[in-house]
Amino acid sequence: MSKTALIVGAGSGLSGSLARLLRKEGMQVALAARNVDKLRQFDAMKLACDATDRGQVEAALAAVETQWGVPDLVVYNASFRTRGALVELDPDDVKRSIEVTAYGAFLVAQAAAKRMLAQGSGAIFFTGASASVKGYANSAPFAMGKFALRGLAQSMARELAPKGIHVAHFVIDGAIGRDESESRLDPDEIARTYLNVFRQQRSAWSWEVELRPWVERF
Repeated sequence: MSKTALIVGAGSGLSGSLARLLRKEGMQVALAARNVDKLRQFDAMKLACDATDRGQVEAALAAVETQWGVPDLVVYNASFRTRGALVELDPDDVKRSIEVTAYGAFLVAQAAAKRMLAQGSGAIFFTGASASVKGYANSAPFAMGKFALRGLAQSMARELAPKGIHVAHFVIDGAIGRDESESRLDPDEIARTYLNVFRQQRSAWSWEVELRPWVERF
């Protein structure tokens, strides 16, 4: 039976690369996003879902489960970023940033974990950023959300790994894109790393992987 994956917060960048790679590897793929129009190009199940809405998250997981069974892999790739000097930030934008980046991740992870625990297997991956380990000036809301996301992933890994659920957090330290200078992280290469981690044997699971282009300063 083919393995299945659900990518939440899907778009044309990293999510697109991951969707294409997983389909190439024979997996069934579902993509969830608030705007499904941007997903037309992909050979996948397309689901409208606001990750901060518990009902919509449950509906998305249920749709995948009805079609193919409990997903073997769930990837949370959603985030909302607002920039600016601390004293000039719009509190509503800050709230939205934390809700999408962290609270939505919790809702998706909880819904996925409940289903995976029943079968004793599965993987839940989170797309993080360098902001999860170092806050930058004029980017406090993003750091707040990504720090929370990393904490969620670490706690989940310690709780769920003994129960057969592989939880991993990916620190993307740099801009994602394609260019000849290789100053950006190629989304296809990031996707291959996700797949490699997904295929890890349980005796040597990674809970966190850090990825950066060779030009990035450590």
